[in-house]
Amino acid sequence: MADVDENDTKSAPLSLRDEDGEIRREFVAEVARAIEANDSDRLRTLAADLHQSDVGALLEALAHDERPRLIELMGSDFDFAALTEVDDNVREDILDELPNETVAEGVRELENDDAVTILEYLDREDQVEILDALPAVERVALQRSLDYPENSAGRLMQTTLLRSPPYWTAGQMLDHIHDESDEELPDSFYEIFVVDPGHRLLGNVFLDRLVRAKRSARLDELMDPDRRRVHVDEDQEEVARFFERYNLISAPVVDDADRLMGVITIDDIVDVIREEAAEDMGALGGVSAEEELSDTVWWTAKNRFLWLFVNLITAFMASSVIGMFEGQVQKMVALAVLVPIVASQGGNAATQTMTVAVRALATRELSRANAMRVVRRELFVGCINGLGFGLLTGLMAGAWFGLPSLGIVIALAMLTNMVAGALGGILIPMVLDRLDADPAVSSGAFVTTVTDVVGNFSFLGIATLWFGLG
Repeated sequence: MADVDENDTKSAPLSLRDEDGEIRREFVAEVARAIEANDSDRLRTLAADLHQSDVGALLEALAHDERPRLIELMGSDFDFAALTEVDDNVREDILDELPNETVAEGVRELENDDAVTILEYLDREDQVEILDALPAVERVALQRSLDYPENSAGRLMQTTLLRSPPYWTAGQMLDHIHDESDEELPDSFYEIFVVDPGHRLLGNVFLDRLVRAKRSARLDELMDPDRRRVHVDEDQEEVARFFERYNLISAPVVDDADRLMGVITIDDIVDVIREEAAEDMGALGGVSAEEELSDTVWWTAKNRFLWLFVNLITAFMASSVIGMFEGQVQKMVALAVLVPIVASQGGNAATQTMTVAVRALATRELSRANAMRVVRRELFVGCINGLGFGLLTGLMAGAWFGLPSLGIVIALAMLTNMVAGALGGILIPMVLDRLDADPAVSSGAFVTTVTDVVGNFSFLGIATLWFGLG
């Protein structure tokens, strides 16, 4: 790390990020020196006022043993919500080093959803010990959330919200909000939920409507009874689509009896969308959704090995097709030179189509209702590009080897393989999706095999017939 003049750091406040938004090494170095010196006052000066996201970035930039020391030295000035902003591995490492008493104290100040994000990574024994250190009301709420399935709306929701009986007036509700302590109110909220005596959701009143209403107006007259709601067991990916479809900023979460259990807000959905997008991008490249930059070299290599092994097997399958035409290749060396071009171009076309298909399946834009229209569209795209690149490749190959007929052969093979790639790129993800397999994970190997086998077989087969090489 770069050396920093101690006088400079004391005379002018350091900022965490530079003008490009990157973490300053000088800032991290100054924090590390404060940790080494056990200077809690200096740490608070540097980091106490940072946003939780920036504190998370700072934690990731520090060395392994410096992270828990920063938390302990900052004490109550450390916002445990920052632990929701770091890689899973970094969070687990930090929690392993912190005493359960410290974690319990930090979790106590968090919203329910952030507390669940931290607790769900702990061993059951540590969870129980931390929960036992919390007040009964908070303990019961957190335990209920932890009992819901992983990646469900129940894990995602926060349980601190504002409920009201239908007979309350706008004035009563506003007075109630003003009289409540900060600990009893959510950190941020957009609506009041109207419930019956059995806590079943009747509707909601958004804050803008509440503050504009007359104080005497009853909430059951102001509420929207058709408020869109999420079931507590709904998968978080479906919840994200729900928010996108209806342009929501928050949504109530209910159980089978339509009882109000919590609320999900847009900031949590942004995190879900980012996680799901990263998962799909990794899957398309054969990378596990659990892989993080903080993973060890050995774990990363082991995790990627299976996908690379599958690709090795498919490569042997494609090469076996060339082996079937070994005699023909020996008679005409130009075939060996050109055959990778056909397979590669078909593979690129198939990858483009597959990427569009996987994304459309993930967002539910591609369904049974429009499947045939999309397949026809991709088929026509494959034909047009196949004709264009077939002509271009044929002209170049014919000129290269001084054999116009070779250009015709590779043009026909190029057209065949790009059409096959377009069909494979759209049909394979659709079939896998119907079989409840993740098309993002599984499509790549199948599509690559199709284009390699079809490309090699079509080019060498057409050349064998055209030039009589059999």
